[in-house]
Amino acid sequence: MAGIRLIAGLGNPGAEYVRNRHNAGFWFADVLATAAGMRFSLQSRIHAETCRVDIAGESVRLLKPDTFMNESGRAIVAALAFWKLDPGELLVVHDDLDLPPGTVRWKFDGGHGGQNGVRDIIAQLGHGKFHRLRIGTGHPANRSRVVNWVLSNPSAADEEAMADAIARAQQVLPLAVTGDFNETAKRLNTPPGVEPGAHPPH
Repeated sequence: MAGIRLIAGLGNPGAEYVRNRHNAGFWFADVLATAAGMRFSLQSRIHAETCRVDIAGESVRLLKPDTFMNESGRAIVAALAFWKLDPGELLVVHDDLDLPPGTVRWKFDGGHGGQNGVRDIIAQLGHGKFHRLRIGTGHPANRSRVVNWVLSNPSAADEEAMADAIARAQQVLPLAVTGDFNETAKRLNTPPGVEPGAHPPH
């Protein structure tokens, strides 16, 4: 089975958005690039900043759309076509209101869960058959505050928890690159401190 060859972190471009919760996908892409000693450069033909890194002995493209979040699909579709990749080789990394800070989840296929970047990618592709890494940001409890919540910076404690979750996902990522998606999901979807496959105490 082909593994992940394109990792697209979602976010909004611009200095004012850098530390926003909504940019958690960009954070993940930046961590991978920094670890590899690489820098992003703009490729206008695919509406994104990109770089290439080696993970588990494979060449993997990192991508950050140069469009706003709700137009993320344009860059994703262009990149898949340009590099002749299948959507099954795509990992989209994004923030998730329904998960608490410090939590990550792996998912394949399904709906957008209200995340506008994922919504646009599904609309542009015509389906949702790609992998997602959901980075928890927590929820403001009041739905009317959601927009301000995702477009604001997390507390220091929440940002640290999100960074820890990103680091855990980074450690597991080689499994996804080599195509072992079952083990990837098992490790990332099991709460920290619980052995994968074990049943947590009731």
